Amino acid sequence: MARSAERTSSARKRDLAVEFIRQIRSMDRDKLHDLILRHAGEELAQFFLAYATDLMEREPQRATENASSLLLIGYLIRCFEEDLDLGTRAPSSPFLH
Repeated sequence: MARSAERTSSARKRDLAVEFIRQIRSMDRDKLHDLILRHAGEELAQFFLAYATDLMEREPQRATENASSLLLIGYLIRCFEEDLDLGTRAPSSPFLH
């Protein structure tokens, strides 16, 4: 298997996600807080907290589904950032005006 195909395979992404979650779960609270501040910043952390709170309060019966969606949204935002870093531009969307 080619290296780029290996990096982007669904199985590889899942393995990386599992390893990351294991590391996060065992991480000291202060170290996790420092990691969040270094990579996301306080403003983005507060945005996600407010978004998650609103989502969970509106539909508490769907908490598991909503939590899963929030994790995927975070992943997709990171993919979007990487695409921008590579010099590609996101297509204009009438939904974002």
